[in-house]
Amino acid sequence: MNESDKNIATEYLKKYTKLWKLSPDGDSFFTYCSLLQPVIYKDTPAMIKIPMEAEERKSSLLMVWWDGNGAAKVLEYDDNALLLERISGDHISLVDMVKQNRDNEATCIICSVAKKLYTIKKEHPLGITTLETWFKDLWPAAVKYRGIIQECAVIARDILDNQNDTAVLHGDLHHQNVLYSNTSGWVVIDPKCLIGERAFDYANIFCNPDKETALAPGRFMERLQIVSKEADLDTKHLLRWIIAWCGLSAAWILNEPQEGETPDIDLGVAEIALRILNEKQ
Repeated sequence: MNESDKNIATEYLKKYTKLWKLSPDGDSFFTYCSLLQPVIYKDTPAMIKIPMEAEERKSSLLMVWWDGNGAAKVLEYDDNALLLERISGDHISLVDMVKQNRDNEATCIICSVAKKLYTIKKEHPLGITTLETWFKDLWPAAVKYRGIIQECAVIARDILDNQNDTAVLHGDLHHQNVLYSNTSGWVVIDPKCLIGERAFDYANIFCNPDKETALAPGRFMERLQIVSKEADLDTKHLLRWIIAWCGLSAAWILNEPQEGETPDIDLGVAEIALRILNEKQ
């Protein structure tokens, strides 16, 4: 975020702090595309978020659309600001759960929260992004990098052309985006606001929360069995979505690598998934 955007975000923060009668409860901080500050709202801990990119504004719309159904509760909303219940952090996180050798439990929790998100039957949020659009960077990457990225792209093209069981998707469902709320239990945050086949949403679980976990011997198969059962998905079909997602994620990293970031996890998981899929053919 450039300095101009930071200044604009700061002015919005002042505006909504006054409008919603918020009391600061900690320092504000910037992410790459938003300004956030812990606050008190009507004697309740909350977090105000000022999104500065279109994708983040869509995320806010989806949080409103879910209306606390499997997602953190929205307390106030306007086009340029979102006020959410604040997750305290007192409860164990899914990342820490994995570190305690409770990965199976964490996987089941993510699946159970995802189920809640897909139960809403109403008109989709405005400006929602299709999976076809979301995958647009994979096709040129397949030509540029070839190899396993190209294999992923072939599978992605096929399943995108033959989607069923479509739903409004979180789009970035993994351990760090599922938190425990003292009032609502496990809930999601930071969605991408996508629409497409439901199976896509489960793919990113397999690449998280870190390389050691994702590529640990035997871990992939355990997760595959759990997610297939809990999400009621055909194993081979789920494998194909995992492969497609890994190709896309790796392409993003290769195209615009961030400091210290490599596609090793995505490519490693893709290799495992491709091997298992070929064995099942």
